[in-house]
Amino acid sequence: MYDRMQTLTRKELFRIHDASMQILNKTGVAFNEPEAIELFNKNGFKTKGKTVFFSEEQVKNALKTSPAQFKLTARNPEKSLCIGEDEWVFVPTYGAPFICERNGDQRPGTIADYDTICKLVHTSKHINMNGFKHIEPADVPTETAYLDMLFSGMALCDKPFIGSTDTRQAAKDTIEMAGILFGGKEKLKEMPVVVGLVNPLSPLQFADEMAGSIIEYARYRQPVIIANMIMAGTSGPVKLPGLLALMNAEILAGLVLVQLAGPGTPVIYGTTSCPTNMQTGAAIIGAPETYIINSATTQLARYYSLPCRTGGSLTDAVVPDAQALAESVLSLSTSVRNGANFILHSCGMMGTYIGNSLEKWLIDEEICGMVRGMMTPMEISEEEINVESIQGVGIGGNYLMDPATLKNCRTAFYSTDLFNKQEQAKWKANGAKRIDERAAELLIERLAAYDIPQLETELENALLDYINTRKQAVYKVPSK
Repeated sequence: MYDRMQTLTRKELFRIHDASMQILNKTGVAFNEPEAIELFNKNGFKTKGKTVFFSEEQVKNALKTSPAQFKLTARNPEKSLCIGEDEWVFVPTYGAPFICERNGDQRPGTIADYDTICKLVHTSKHINMNGFKHIEPADVPTETAYLDMLFSGMALCDKPFIGSTDTRQAAKDTIEMAGILFGGKEKLKEMPVVVGLVNPLSPLQFADEMAGSIIEYARYRQPVIIANMIMAGTSGPVKLPGLLALMNAEILAGLVLVQLAGPGTPVIYGTTSCPTNMQTGAAIIGAPETYIINSATTQLARYYSLPCRTGGSLTDAVVPDAQALAESVLSLSTSVRNGANFILHSCGMMGTYIGNSLEKWLIDEEICGMVRGMMTPMEISEEEINVESIQGVGIGGNYLMDPATLKNCRTAFYSTDLFNKQEQAKWKANGAKRIDERAAELLIERLAAYDIPQLETELENALLDYINTRKQAVYKVPSK
């Protein structure tokens, strides 16, 4: 297949790999978690204080036990997913502190907003996995907010989900709650059900909570995404080849720890790296360099036969306008076309991760459907070509009343729920609504039609009891 985006040669990929091996072997990576250092020492790695040094053989041994594809089990088995190789999933926005209004205003998110997004995921035709931390709710205690978010994700949506890695305790609680939902923690070792997202502290460090979360997830063979956000020119080299070498070294170091803690645990190779705005020092994610990094990341993941995570509908815009749409489409389509398997921030993200827009969420969701439709291969068969039909219509004929048209006219083409396909006069007669206005209307319709997925009362009570016990361990508050 021909593609004008740069396809890295095996020689170029090896050059990045070799540079990463030099970094890992000579400079090393710091792990600020004592148990991680114990694991490395126990398995013969060279360490100096908190710094671990890696040989190429040690990295390759870890790669041998990291699967290229895995199945993620949902509480509704019909919604279980495969991740890796040719399979990919769309996952919504993660980590936004604010809700972004259509006029550009921002307000703190609430747990009700979080619940709304879980309901949107559950009712979505195109977003096939629930995330975590859709927004950071400001109206519940910070110390235990993750427990409320986990419960919302489990109770309001029956698709697979991301868990918490905010702290090591949060990772433990995620595993405990997943065990309640799926019949016991020991069963988790044989079926991935929740994904943990871990971010290195660039350059070349893992914070204690991240390394601790890796260990907790890997002990029960639950998949871990190792995804750094290196900012070119500040936390990483300004030139992209150097950034890729640093990025690769950090991810591989995290992967090794995963395999030491739980051999065979799926690892998703990922990044959300981007250039720095050298005038302000802020990240720029709606930029050509971000798309180049995403493309190279997917190629490096394939080089190691690993599933890959990149960004989805990324934008620096603060309202759901033309800039937001353009940057989001370029980012999302690049990730999918280049082979990413786990597309995070597929919908809703605004203002360089600062907020989640519910209207943009629905617009991006429609783009996800269009991109998936675009990537669906044609069946090139005699029946599909239908030479008999072409001969029957003949020269200068019309296919409108052709039997093949009548049979397939309702299903042959992608049908949009949101984008305007009306001619101008009809559009004006229907209120001349912009896409963000139509999305606001559709949001109300979607939520009105939501039906909560059935969760056994025994399981729901067990989850709530666990949450209450954990909250009581921190402070006296009522359960959700």
